[in-house]
Amino acid sequence: MSTGRLEGKSAIITGSARGIGRAFAEAYVREGATVAIADINIERAEQTAKEIGPKAYAVQLDVTDQASIDAAIRAVEEKTGGIDILINNAALFDLAPIVEITRKSYDTLFSINVAGSLFMLQAVAKSMIARGQGGKIINMASQAGRRGEALVAVYCATKAAIISFTQSAGLDLIKHGINVNAIAPGVVDGEHWDGVDALFAKHENRPRGEKKKLVGEAVPFGRMGTAEDLTGMAVFLASRDADYVVAQTYNVDGGNWMS
Repeated sequence: MSTGRLEGKSAIITGSARGIGRAFAEAYVREGATVAIADINIERAEQTAKEIGPKAYAVQLDVTDQASIDAAIRAVEEKTGGIDILINNAALFDLAPIVEITRKSYDTLFSINVAGSLFMLQAVAKSMIARGQGGKIINMASQAGRRGEALVAVYCATKAAIISFTQSAGLDLIKHGINVNAIAPGVVDGEHWDGVDALFAKHENRPRGEKKKLVGEAVPFGRMGTAEDLTGMAVFLASRDADYVVAQTYNVDGGNWMS
């Protein structure tokens, strides 16, 4: 029986009680890793871990709270001996015309999407350096970080920031054997897109469901992505196959963006 590509590895995935994060957790467990389902909703995280199986376990995590970040990392260290892999997946979406952007929306998105990812990365990197065995850190960017969008200025800016600090952190941490890279999905179907579609419907005066349909049809591949479409890249970047990959952001988007 062949072993998985992540056999014996310990991973923590933020925002993984549902959606894309959950798909990553399931894929990592299939590849032999032990996975911390780190989420602000601990009840849902516990349910997800139970459904995935004994190699998944729940950890409470609020990425906007440094004490919560530190506690979550300690919990993983105590359970598994250390952290080999981090996926910074937790994020929020919002949109509005430029003249309607609120400071509250701006502060919330940057607090979770940018500061949350940066300080989670920092804390995990400190843990990895202290352990001395290197590691893999994967940030979740987006095609939205590759360009501006008229109604999505703040979210696009947060994801552009992710691409930028993936480059900086990758260059800084590789001397410790820590590879930092990112994944830039395109449009990914799932329950979160119902909320995205509703926001577009409001601001573009569309019927519900129309934006989602148009967006899917515009993908060169012919459809929206699924969470499972992203798992191959997430496994690759966490594996030894990616040891020489540093500071890169990979588009996994059905051909939506070329860079």
